[in-house]
Amino acid sequence: QLQASGGGLVQAGGSLRLSCAASGRTFSNYYMGWFRQAPGKEREFVAAISRSSSTTYYVDSVKGRFTISRDNVKNTGYLQMNSLKPEDTAVYYCSATQTWPGTDYVRDARKYNYWGQGTLVTVSS
Repeated sequence: QLQASGGGLVQAGGSLRLSCAASGRTFSNYYMGWFRQAPGKEREFVAAISRSSSTTYYVDSVKGRFTISRDNVKNTGYLQMNSLKPEDTAVYYCSATQTWPGTDYVRDARKYNYWGQGTLVTVSS
């Protein structure tokens, strides 16, 4: 089970840190990703991280602003979001998969089989 938290209302230029708490499984065995879905739009890949944190991936629109990380001791993943923009407004979902999707598919939501409930991030201009 994945539980996302940390969303809220923030002004443009502000920061938020999302958390994704995992339970019932050995978190370190799973690759983790963050996706987001804005109203009227399809779910979009945001970031992913390998099991050991050695490799990370980001969508171009958040590179340099967002940082994905994880703490396998605490069974928790994080998404630090800085310099937020109104276009970052969305419901953010954390996800996990035990099988490495491969570099070509790490951004494909269909490759992740565990999902949190989502947390809403609203960025005002």
